[in-house]
Amino acid sequence: MTAPLRLRLDSAALVSNWRHLAKLSGTAACGAAIKANGYGLGSRAVAHHLAKAGCRDFFVASWGEAGALADLGLNVSVLHGLRPEDSIAADYARPVLSTAEQVARWKPTGKPCDVMVDTGMNRLGVSVAEVGAGLLEGLVIETLMSHLVSADEDVPLNARQLADFGALKGRTQAKRMSLANSAGIALGADYAFDLTRPGIALYGGWQRAGHDAIRQVATPEAEILQRRTVRAGDTVGYNASWTAPADTEVAILNLGYADGYLRCFTGKGLAMAQGVKLPLIGRVSMDLTAIDVTALPGLREGDWVAMSYALPETAALSGLSQYELLTGLGPRYDRIWN
Repeated sequence: MTAPLRLRLDSAALVSNWRHLAKLSGTAACGAAIKANGYGLGSRAVAHHLAKAGCRDFFVASWGEAGALADLGLNVSVLHGLRPEDSIAADYARPVLSTAEQVARWKPTGKPCDVMVDTGMNRLGVSVAEVGAGLLEGLVIETLMSHLVSADEDVPLNARQLADFGALKGRTQAKRMSLANSAGIALGADYAFDLTRPGIALYGGWQRAGHDAIRQVATPEAEILQRRTVRAGDTVGYNASWTAPADTEVAILNLGYADGYLRCFTGKGLAMAQGVKLPLIGRVSMDLTAIDVTALPGLREGDWVAMSYALPETAALSGLSQYELLTGLGPRYDRIWN
């Protein structure tokens, strides 16, 4: 049975975005962050399309996410490291070690790992001082990595992190070094090192100049459940927040904040059908949203509309981050790749 919601996903745009980021990465390999179920789009499908295009390095948050990809034969790194109960799972992914305890737990295995070094984010990572003191000696390190704090801004911290991380070159046995995320790739060649790790830009996010070739990947589409005429002076939705200035044709969509289409779109959101913009009216509720379809007299129950959802513009409109816009899209959508 098909759902009355679908997420239209553009595989050509996804691959085009990765190739653009790979080109910006210069001589560095270009990987892909596919955590949070491929930023909400489906990690297995995202991995399939990108691996087919030539991507060889994938990054997830947890061992559960890695396990969902175990049969695909991918080179997967687990960014959240290694708890005691995770060590048995390490045959199908590498941990990104981030504490001295994790290093001590992993070192006796003799297996390859990655290591996160904190250069200013103050989230996960061993310190630069710990690396200098020999904490990582004896580890088989595939990739030494760090994470940029404000790569989407022109701030002195970018250069400071670059210098601190660059100073570690040759200080460990790591085969590769990796610093740049999506925005970091656009900071310049110095930030690329040996491997880049784009995330949001793969999926249509735009953060800096250099991302101008990034294409939209995901478009929510909703089915019309009912079309009705709302008479002048009548209201639509909870708390009567919208009053019809004239007789208005209204379509009720099978879409609401339970699907990640949040109340902040009230009075701001747009749908599209037949090239016509259809404004959202009334308050977004849990499962339903209303739009003005007066301009399209032929639009009927059972027809579909696309929601305006280009990430940069929609983030500015809603006040949500581009990351929230994607990862908040719920499980009730049929995810359809073309």
